[in-house]
Amino acid sequence: MAATRNSILELRYIRMRNSAEDQMRRNSDFLEKAAGPALERAGVSTLGFFAPVIAEESPFLLVLSAFPSLAAMDAVREKEAQDPEYRKGRAAHNALPGQSYVRLDSSLLRCFDGMPAVTPPPARTEGARIFELRMYESDNASTLARKIKMFNDAEISIFERLGMRPVFFAETIVGARMPNLVYMLAFDDLASRDKLWRAFGADPEWQKLSSQPGNSNAEIVSNISNSILRPLAFSRIR
Repeated sequence: MAATRNSILELRYIRMRNSAEDQMRRNSDFLEKAAGPALERAGVSTLGFFAPVIAEESPFLLVLSAFPSLAAMDAVREKEAQDPEYRKGRAAHNALPGQSYVRLDSSLLRCFDGMPAVTPPPARTEGARIFELRMYESDNASTLARKIKMFNDAEISIFERLGMRPVFFAETIVGARMPNLVYMLAFDDLASRDKLWRAFGADPEWQKLSSQPGNSNAEIVSNISNSILRPLAFSRIR
């Protein structure tokens, strides 16, 4: 049987300002009515659309897309570019008066061996979850590889055992602040997030793993940043 291919992820940020044009609503409408449906018609089944709850450089919208390979991503973008409904929606969006957004930032990531594809949390009927997106930067590729090994060998399974609902773990292959890894966790709410992170910090398996020589954050992680996000109403990951 062929080995599972690790998915390629795109994280695309639509950076905005609070302005009279209501850039948040404009871009949310465009994603819901034009860009999102076009990506699905082009074959993307894993799509997440998020807005910040607590995050630097707000306001923004974040689009998470998953592809089986770089070639598949290229094929999807080509189909999207030729989609008549998408082109019509894009033209209408760009014709609106004023400025719709400030800039677009995009990065490409490759999923870890320990979790080779995005795993959306189970459907929830009551209320929207929150999602935490975390970036760990390292000084060099060797220390980043050690941190990735910690995730693959044990850390992912600790998260799962504690009920932290991992969505993805991936290494950035094109983007800013490299070398780094990025991962996403889903929580019912902020209170459950705080409770689960406390449980993680006190977990004996984690304490044993992180106390081994070469595994401390001081040795292999130079900076940690995180954002708390909420899924938009039309997000497939929610």
